[in-house]
Amino acid sequence: MPTPFYKEKEEKKLQYLDTKTLESWLKSAADLLRGSAEGMKYIITLLFYKRICDVYDDEVEEVKRETGLSEERQLKLIVKEGELTRFFIPKETHFDEVRKTTVNLGQRLTEALIKIAKENEKLRGVIDNIDFNATVSSHGERVRVISDDKIAKLLEVFSQYKIGLKNAEPDVLGRAYEYLIRLYAQGQGKTAGELYTPREVAFLMAYCLDAEEGEEIYDPACGSGGLLIKNHLVLKEKKEKLNEEIKRPLKLYGQEIIPTSYAIAKMNMFIHNIEETDIRLGDTLLNPAFIENNRLKTFDKVVANPMWNQKGYDDNFYDSDQYERFAFGYPTSSSADWGWVQHMFTSLKPKGKMAVVLDTGSVSRGSGERQDREKSIRQKFVEKDLIECVILLPENLFYNTGAPGIIMFISKNKPKERKGKILLINASKEFQKGKPKNFLGEENIKKITDIYHKFKEIEGLSKIITLQDAAEADYNLSPSRFVSIIEEEEHRPMEEITKELKQIEKEKQKVEEKIKGILRKLGN
Repeated sequence: MPTPFYKEKEEKKLQYLDTKTLESWLKSAADLLRGSAEGMKYIITLLFYKRICDVYDDEVEEVKRETGLSEERQLKLIVKEGELTRFFIPKETHFDEVRKTTVNLGQRLTEALIKIAKENEKLRGVIDNIDFNATVSSHGERVRVISDDKIAKLLEVFSQYKIGLKNAEPDVLGRAYEYLIRLYAQGQGKTAGELYTPREVAFLMAYCLDAEEGEEIYDPACGSGGLLIKNHLVLKEKKEKLNEEIKRPLKLYGQEIIPTSYAIAKMNMFIHNIEETDIRLGDTLLNPAFIENNRLKTFDKVVANPMWNQKGYDDNFYDSDQYERFAFGYPTSSSADWGWVQHMFTSLKPKGKMAVVLDTGSVSRGSGERQDREKSIRQKFVEKDLIECVILLPENLFYNTGAPGIIMFISKNKPKERKGKILLINASKEFQKGKPKNFLGEENIKKITDIYHKFKEIEGLSKIITLQDAAEADYNLSPSRFVSIIEEEEHRPMEEITKELKQIEKEKQKVEEKIKGILRKLGN
């Protein structure tokens, strides 16, 4: 696609729709659909529709200014034939035109979205997969899922603000999606970690991975595409600081199981003007989408926040895998955490690196037990010197859980000075208080990123351990075990303390047996 007429550097000088106003606006729309479990997909589709129409208007206006054309029909013809805008919006399908409809509004809106998708190949399967005229059976009758009256009210709400290039930041859709996920997840009790990665956690991962031009980055559980986009934004920021252009953009790949999230991911890529993308729909563990020569395609970087402790994958599933993904061992059916880790690892190029967000228990479960599947897999990763770093995040960052979570970095090509070592960062106190959730501030992110890149120890914050240290801890890689924070000791998980006490008791018994043996020999 040719570069649009608008100038990005000029955008930054404009006053954008602020976060508080955006969230209040979206809340007004959500309130109209209260009680509808599928309300979010209608709202985000309408928001995207409004966004592409407003962006189209801005770009047409810029073409008009650049060319001097004023006759509407001629102008639109040049825009369409010359592909001078991101998307082409036929007049009768424009948000402002559809909003005027007084009868059969749901049908008119659905038909407009379908026609826009026909005009713009990249939007097929993205904007045209929502039926605003859909019905369901209720008490023997067919009733509308969302009435024309509610659709009309929604369109009125969305008409309140412009969200084109001059009025909204490039990531407005991503921010809106994040807010709606929080809003709907709070009410529906979604599993922790399933839907939403806080944007500052995503930025932290991207700063640590530090992607280079032309690299291929893959997210096997990409959700709305946030982790992939943050890598793009971090590279862009790095180049801007050097006053350089990106000559070889990142190539972003993702797979997502939830159709709505998949559609949002594709929308997000379009809005960020990221062309080198390939987002696919499906269950990554059951049916990985990126296959080359009957093997998994490999990437320079792999990043993900998969659903934590996902159930449903048993020995039969792992046994039947045809891509040799689970060579380190089979996780239990109660948690696929290390199944995801192994899939990601298998998807790395020989010099690749990955970052994954997991439940804190994923790096400590099974330690102190004689036999445990997760510990056994973890042990093999340690013994092969693949784990580079584990970061313990603060509590209360993620929605629907107070659990802190960890970020684990795995590298197939550790630098010489890092071989045989693992960096553990206890960042549990590196946060800013917020409502209703805490967040990583800019200084917190800089501090953690600096420790990661310099691979350094700071008392009370980070510790470098050897593989022998990890073995002596029975492969418990929880940073809180090695990096003491006084306040933290009072709030350690009971499960972790219990397992540690069991391990201490076993070590005590071994020592006592040795002493008895020595005494018996002396007695003889």
